[in-house]
Amino acid sequence: MTGRTPQEARRRQTAALVAFLLVQTLAVVFFIGDVIGDLREDPQSIHFIFEALVTGALTLGVVFGALALRRTIDLLRAQEAALDVARGALSDVIEAQFAAWGLTPAERDVGLLALKGLDVAEIAEVRGAAQGTVRAQLTRIYSKAGVSGRAQFAAYFVEDLMGQGLKAQA
Repeated sequence: MTGRTPQEARRRQTAALVAFLLVQTLAVVFFIGDVIGDLREDPQSIHFIFEALVTGALTLGVVFGALALRRTIDLLRAQEAALDVARGALSDVIEAQFAAWGLTPAERDVGLLALKGLDVAEIAEVRGAAQGTVRAQLTRIYSKAGVSGRAQFAAYFVEDLMGQGLKAQA
């Protein structure tokens, strides 16, 4: 693993695509100049016609490539924005549900850490608490949520993301 963030990787990929498009543009300029030079010599030759067609195709390729790159960059930006909204929305949904269940601040912290995938020992270490305390808090959280364990607890929120909606709690 290179240690790059996804944003850095996307920037590098975009820069590479822009560089490739720039090289293609320079090739188009070269070939257009060559076709113009050949136009003065023998515009009826097969070589000239073929070179003009290839230059036209390369030019169209550069134009369509630039348009596609622009659309792709815009789409990536829109998806990143939507993902940021979804992350925030999930956070809001979790907080609202924790409040509806009446979780204490300590239980909220433990619940969030459990949703992030930390095990009992890791949660205890992060919170500076005993593992038995964390187990007891998780038991209370699962009881208040009406679930039997960690898998159902996490699935409760995943179902909401997948469009199933939160199940009604009494």
